[in-house]
Amino acid sequence: MSIPNELSILRSAIIPPPGDPELPLPGRPVPGTPPGWPSPGVPKPAPDPLPSTQIWLDPEVAWQERLYERLLERRIVLASGVLDDSAVTRLSAQLLTLDAEGDSPIRLELQNVQAELTAALTLMGVLDVVRAEVQAFAGGQTQGPALGVLASCPRRLAYANASFTLSEPRLRFGGTVTAVTEHEQQARRMVDSLFYRIAEATGRDAEDIREDARRGRILTVAEAIGYGLIQERAAKRAL
Repeated sequence: MSIPNELSILRSAIIPPPGDPELPLPGRPVPGTPPGWPSPGVPKPAPDPLPSTQIWLDPEVAWQERLYERLLERRIVLASGVLDDSAVTRLSAQLLTLDAEGDSPIRLELQNVQAELTAALTLMGVLDVVRAEVQAFAGGQTQGPALGVLASCPRRLAYANASFTLSEPRLRFGGTVTAVTEHEQQARRMVDSLFYRIAEATGRDAEDIREDARRGRILTVAEAIGYGLIQERAAKRAL
């Protein structure tokens, strides 16, 4: 039996014996690897840099914020479109802030206003506790529960193009029979509160208001003044 010398040991470590898989050298691909895979000892290429993203700021957002700030400085609150819970929260905060800052009248601009019943009742409750006189100026079409907001203002004026639509609120319920029945009872109380508020402002009977709402009665400015919903036309401001 021969004892391997140091040269044979070093040779076997560098050159693999026959039948053993060939060891890859640095920079050469491993046999059997798919094309495109990195070779041993070669650093992976850096990924392509991400394309730069350009952010466009909405110029209308800053413009609207500045406009609302200037209006609030003059104690003017603007409401337009559909009054939902989010819009009523903002309006309530503005009204309460102006009321806390002073006793001068607050001008509430109602432009083409509709309202959800629950949101309208919420804003009506806020108007009840505002100490400063709230002067409502109605323009465009005011309809449905939004008339309750208008009726909750001590002073009510209208622009020449205004119109007013008495209509029944629309509500949807779902769930079990018991839950639907409870919702119907609650909705009936809320609708009664709305019609009672309009009746109180106009000096009419609540059942007459309810009947006009069922028929979807539309009032012009002149008819709204005769109805008691509006007190007078908005006049031009003196220079």
